[in-house]
Amino acid sequence: MVGMTVDAAGLTRFDHPNLQANYERACRRYPAQAIVDLAALRDNMRHLVEIVNADPAKPHRTEVMGVVKADAYGHGLVPAALAALAGGATWLGTAQAHEALELRRAGIGPERARILTWVNDPYEVPYDELLRQHIDVSVGTPDAVEQLAKAAEAVQRFVRGADPIVAHVHVKVDTGFGRNGFTLNQLDLIAPRLKQLQDAGLFEITGQWSHLAVADAPDVPEFVHETDEQVARFEEFTRHMQEAGIEPRIRHLANTAATLSRPEIHYDLVRPGVALYGYEPDPAMGTPQDYGLTPAMTLQAQLSSVKHVPQGTGLSYGRVYVTDAPTSVAIVPVGYADGIHRSASGFDRCGSRHEDRKGGPVAFMTRDGVQVRHVSGRVCMDQFIVDLHGDAKELGIDIGDTVQLFGPGRGEAYGEPTADDWAKAADTISYEIFTCLRNRVPRLYRNAASVLDADDLAMLDQNALI
Repeated sequence: MVGMTVDAAGLTRFDHPNLQANYERACRRYPAQAIVDLAALRDNMRHLVEIVNADPAKPHRTEVMGVVKADAYGHGLVPAALAALAGGATWLGTAQAHEALELRRAGIGPERARILTWVNDPYEVPYDELLRQHIDVSVGTPDAVEQLAKAAEAVQRFVRGADPIVAHVHVKVDTGFGRNGFTLNQLDLIAPRLKQLQDAGLFEITGQWSHLAVADAPDVPEFVHETDEQVARFEEFTRHMQEAGIEPRIRHLANTAATLSRPEIHYDLVRPGVALYGYEPDPAMGTPQDYGLTPAMTLQAQLSSVKHVPQGTGLSYGRVYVTDAPTSVAIVPVGYADGIHRSASGFDRCGSRHEDRKGGPVAFMTRDGVQVRHVSGRVCMDQFIVDLHGDAKELGIDIGDTVQLFGPGRGEAYGEPTADDWAKAADTISYEIFTCLRNRVPRLYRNAASVLDADDLAMLDQNALI
């Protein structure tokens, strides 16, 4: 592994000159960087594979899908997918068809990973291309069934061979989420058509699946009961499909929460999403460390301004934060145009709202070690202000210093802010903290050479490796 020095505030130095050059180039390009540790992604996936196959008496092995939708939750589609595969994933999941196709174009072939896509406009999605690339497709409406059937017929007509291309179909059922999928009545109406298409050799009914609504709330008894009800409905859907002569080979229901806490519904495949990136689905379930997970992304930035201001200085729009003593303030040059939530703004009682509300945490390296300060005032489009609560010179803080917004730490209380801490400040969830990061913030990838083989390494942007 190439040597790298990281202090608690995210400052990074490398032993290898090429990696150092990549890092410095990214810093010149933009005053913030999202650093993704591919070893953490791989190890998180390894751990998930072990969890679902821990019982030696289990009659069959449960496969694990690396859910890499939404540009791998902001971590980078292809690098995250390759790290997940290195950790033992055999499936990849994308909501949108274009990301599934991008994985194939990158070089991840069907012999290596099955790919499922599930959120598509059935009248516009390139079903023909998905089928040619051997990508599994979810259907949850009669329209999707018919459009996919037309595509399968056309592909078989024009692509002739010993093994005709068949649509690998996952039937989405609505067990109580109220989103995508057939209701039980709708399934009974469409099942004969699915059976007909299967008998005609156009469809293979590969899967039956659904989404859980509240499996991430184990502290709420009625939600635990609702999850039990969803499981029972899922089994009822299976019985109805079997009665119609359809036997899905792969049933999958478990999201991250159920993967971590409900082994009885691991079935044939689980679909952990946020766990791959190192987080629990909800703080009600505990912390990443409780589940042996390591957050993979570090977001850091370089200070663009540091100055001293008198007592009574209003910071940012609306004067919602007004300094209560002479102090130094620092400008962190990222804002809501980068995906930093405006709702993570900080107020104080001296400000116009006359209320104390901590903004998002930021870790600074000072002469006395790491200290955490908070967003002070409104987050702006391209920057936010931090009250240092002291003299910058005495603290040892200056323009150009690297500060860390979040990373793979134990939490703000330890001087190691996480995406969970930012989620608390913004009144949201960790998912939104990293998926909202805009692409103008460069993504840099650690430990690629130790995680990926030469062929996989060649799929990545070599200038993004550190």
